[in-house]
Amino acid sequence: MSHQKAAYPDSEVIGMKGKWLWLGAVLLMIVFTVWELVQLFRSEEVAVFYPMKTTETVLVIDAGHGGADGGAVSPSGTVESAINLDIALKLNQLAGLFGVQTVLTREGDYSIHDSSATTLREQKRSDLENRVALVNGTENAVLISIHQNIYESSSSRGTQVFYASETCRDWAVQTQALFATQVDASNTRQAAVISDTVYLMSHITCPALLVECGFLSNPEDEALLLTPEYQRKLAAVLLAGYIQEFV
Repeated sequence: MSHQKAAYPDSEVIGMKGKWLWLGAVLLMIVFTVWELVQLFRSEEVAVFYPMKTTETVLVIDAGHGGADGGAVSPSGTVESAINLDIALKLNQLAGLFGVQTVLTREGDYSIHDSSATTLREQKRSDLENRVALVNGTENAVLISIHQNIYESSSSRGTQVFYASETCRDWAVQTQALFATQVDASNTRQAAVISDTVYLMSHITCPALLVECGFLSNPEDEALLLTPEYQRKLAAVLLAGYIQEFV
């Protein structure tokens, strides 16, 4: 019995299947993310239509820490900087789907310090100074700085929004309310003024929020913060709050 030769070698067929599976997964993720944000905008707490602003803003997304400066570390060893980056990248992807112009302070696990900074202390200082310069050098910038909290008691949990300027109070309050209505109804935390000792927030000149997305010292928060689904929810709320206020 003769055997007809396959049009493609087995390895090529497997490779083609792999590419289609990968493409399908990407499309599914996009559909899921858009659906999630649409559901958020359809809720009673979020207006669907917004007044046009006279100035187009640029959303600067800051993933706190990075590189040798990992930020807070949970008792189980989870490093803050990695979670900050995951949420920041998801926020950036989601913003792109809605035509929001963005700038990221970092896109990988690194610090943006000057090469002349050698000690960790010098690198941290240089990194913060360069972030300030990047934000202040971006025309019509609006900053969202993403962080994770930690506390001596493992019972503390929940997202909290901080602001430096009184002009950002309404934005902070409405974003905090969205976290309660769309992510965790048990979260009773209130938006608060941030300490003037936080270098980034006290040296920038644009509207800004610093968001502590959860407590790494709380096992429940930590487990959620490590999941892509929860990270997407956080990113969707951050974008919804930004769109409400600035778009």
